[in-house]
Amino acid sequence: MLQDALMYSYIPAKDVARARAFYEEKLGFRPSREIGGGVTYVCAGGTACFLYPTPNAGTSAASQAFWEVADIEREVAELRSRGLAFEEYDMPGRAADAPIYTAGGAKAAWFKDSEGNIMALIQTL
Repeated sequence: MLQDALMYSYIPAKDVARARAFYEEKLGFRPSREIGGGVTYVCAGGTACFLYPTPNAGTSAASQAFWEVADIEREVAELRSRGLAFEEYDMPGRAADAPIYTAGGAKAAWFKDSEGNIMALIQTL
């Protein structure tokens, strides 16, 4: 039932204009449509996320969403060239030259958006 339906993520924003600048300038997202004070971004495979206004943005200590990428090193380098900072957590498996962790059959890197939400890049090995 639900597994056969498309699934979308919500991305909370205290300041939608600031968050839009982050997603559109730093990550290169193109807005699909504006609705209810927020904006939808369409991603690969029919997936999408909805950036919406809320005072609760940045309050979760867990990842809000992740993007499955083919080459995490390339993506991290590209995002760093756009001024994005990556998180460095105290856990084994981090590459010396980049904040990329390898464990459990995947590589991962985390960053925070302009609202303090934790996002991740994942590459399955």
